[in-house]
Amino acid sequence: MTTLPAPSARLRGRQTLTLALLVVCGVINYLDRATLAVANEFIRADLGLSLGQMGLLLSAFSWSYALCQLPVGALVDKIGPRWLLGAGLLLWSVAQAAGGLAATFGYFVLARIALGIGEAPHFPAAARAVSNWFPPRARGTPTGIFNSASPLGMALAPLCLPPLIQATSWHWAFFVTGALGIVAAVAWVGLYRDPVRARMSAGERAYLEVAGAGAAAPKASFAAWCALFRHRTTWGMMLGFFGSVYLNWVYLTWLPGYLRAERHMDLAYAGIAAAIPFLCGFAGALVAGWASDRVVRHAASPIAGRRNAVVATMLGMVAFTIPAALVESNVLAVACIAMVIFLANASSACAWSLATVAAPPSRIASLGAIQNFGGFLGGALAPVLTGYIAQGWSFVPALLTGAAIAFGGAMAYHFLVSAPIPEHG
Repeated sequence: MTTLPAPSARLRGRQTLTLALLVVCGVINYLDRATLAVANEFIRADLGLSLGQMGLLLSAFSWSYALCQLPVGALVDKIGPRWLLGAGLLLWSVAQAAGGLAATFGYFVLARIALGIGEAPHFPAAARAVSNWFPPRARGTPTGIFNSASPLGMALAPLCLPPLIQATSWHWAFFVTGALGIVAAVAWVGLYRDPVRARMSAGERAYLEVAGAGAAAPKASFAAWCALFRHRTTWGMMLGFFGSVYLNWVYLTWLPGYLRAERHMDLAYAGIAAAIPFLCGFAGALVAGWASDRVVRHAASPIAGRRNAVVATMLGMVAFTIPAALVESNVLAVACIAMVIFLANASSACAWSLATVAAPPSRIASLGAIQNFGGFLGGALAPVLTGYIAQGWSFVPALLTGAAIAFGGAMAYHFLVSAPIPEHG
């Protein structure tokens, strides 16, 4: 295998700027998603919602987000990440701020649906930006970096938002995070550029084009997008990510409420306890991205190496969820949950880097978005099913159900994802 030449200092600067912007946008993205989970009990008390209704409200975002993945991936491949992510940022930030005005269950559901529509371009645009600026054998690390923003945002939410809620009200948590997103939208559109539109030297262009990153891929047509569904790899990634995101979203949406209701922690302690697992998740995304690039060098193929990394991390999620549900000690439970979220974010980073090597060059965002569609069907189902199981029994069978679904997802990756999709297939 030939050694990949080092990028120029200027090219490294553009790569660094791209990743920094993606991380900032990702942190705000997950702060916005987590605001409802952190303010869960205050909103339930204010609006008079049951656990089942809160589950429906927590899932409203995921349904619109999942359905929008199908068209948005193709749009990112066609239009590019700059304008799609910029428009999405603006829409989701306005929707987030609008959530702070909610006085009824129905209005809040509509605001969360709009939030899901706005956030839909984020991860496909990030995958496209990474594939634009980084060669295939070096995409694991930057993919891990932009994925690390998800748990970082989730870790910051229970630390930063409860003091704001206690000092003002839950409404202001939505207003402040919405305003941050509007600032980020201006920064993204103003600073990000695709490499094909930037002024680069011949050496810089050669580096990207020979590596398969910055070369102009043919524009994907609707027929080419539909053709992705003819491949087992596409279905394996959809079904597999369903299991991964389902279990992850059990924790993303219910962890603060679970710690308060099932583990009987007070608000301040529950906030700290909820932040620890997501800080571990931040580390998991970074470690997975770095490690997957090194695993690929020794694997039979890039797709086999990245797929095996996804399967291994998902099986670890299952293994640690079982004791998390069953142990009596709060300390042990939080430690197990921390390992689950570490592995969940490692799995997500590996799954998105898998999309960059499994997809043909013209349809990287499309395949990533299709995988994400499958994942967020699981993300939409998780809070609803968890809420109703917890309401009827307890959180223990809800967590064990998530573990079983994640195991099925790991098997889908293992048995169905075996070969990359050809450009003209």
